[in-house]
Amino acid sequence: MYAACTHAVLSGPAVQRICESPIEEVVVTDSVPLGEAAKQVSRIKVLSVAGLLARGIHSIHEESSISELFF
Repeated sequence: MYAACTHAVLSGPAVQRICESPIEEVVVTDSVPLGEAAKQVSRIKVLSVAGLLARGIHSIHEESSISELFF
């Protein structure tokens, strides 16, 4: 089983629950910094949104459509 979330607010016992679950991998973005406990869990994979944000800022600066970023 795999899971994904965009803004991983892993509060309370969330990290422990992930570790105890049948989930093989949780893919999250780096839009919210992970706590130290979550950083130690190998099944939590973090993907950067930096490139997407940079392309969005560039498109806005160039006054071009940002909708193409989502297709």
